[in-house]
Amino acid sequence: MLTAPFRAGPDFLLIGAKRGGSTSLYFALLEHPQVLPLFPSARLLPKDNHTKGVHYFDSHYSMGDVWYRSHFPATARRAGKVVGEGSPYYLFHPLAAERARRDVPDVKILLVLRDPIERAFSHYRERRRQDAEELDTFEAALAAEDERLAGEHDRIIAEPGYLSYAHEQQSYRAQGEYAPHLRRWMDHFPAEQFHVLAAEDFYADPQSACDDVARFLGLRPAPLPPSVAEPWNAAPSSKLADGTRRSLAEHYAPFNADLEALLDRELPWTRPGLAGHVSGTELG
Repeated sequence: MLTAPFRAGPDFLLIGAKRGGSTSLYFALLEHPQVLPLFPSARLLPKDNHTKGVHYFDSHYSMGDVWYRSHFPATARRAGKVVGEGSPYYLFHPLAAERARRDVPDVKILLVLRDPIERAFSHYRERRRQDAEELDTFEAALAAEDERLAGEHDRIIAEPGYLSYAHEQQSYRAQGEYAPHLRRWMDHFPAEQFHVLAAEDFYADPQSACDDVARFLGLRPAPLPPSVAEPWNAAPSSKLADGTRRSLAEHYAPFNADLEALLDRELPWTRPGLAGHVSGTELG
């Protein structure tokens, strides 16, 4: 923190989505010679203790700008290079976009989105694996979601220091309603500062996806090692009940249509026969 005045903030933010592949994308970008890690280097940490961000614009905003900038490499090291950080909760948090606009108005914004049905189921199963979800079926968690989230969005806005576990970690269905969350960010940043990827496209061709991101960040494309195709935070897939899938598909249909209109492009999970798991795994 003492050297924070010599440390500029992020060139890019990776704002989500949770269980959508953001961790995999971040560490793929770190393979680029012109992308620097956070300080201390995430490359020095074991894979089960990695970090891609500090949750500043969602959970730790009260720590202040000096604390935030202390996580970035010194400005003197950054000639011709870029550095960024990410939190999968930034997209969904009701104050993150406003805070980012106020503090880093020129930042470039990356977003990885995944089939919202698969994302929701993966999110639930992650909570169960970590013994952080007491309800033993996905269907029970979906049924409880509205009650769990009641009033939490408004309370976060009214009490900016308030941290809501339910809003961040038990919003299985709500976090996949991508369009209104992305629109909130677009209310604060111009469209040219966004680059939105589909997780399905990223895993199908990581090199092409990372080349596009590099160009967006003003960098030259660079070859990736074969290991990049391996998802981070992966876990064995599991069968989602057909009835639950149909119910979620109906729920998400208007949100998917709104998102496609917002992005002016078709999404992989709305193409017949292409929706479903990414590489047969759950991922982060």
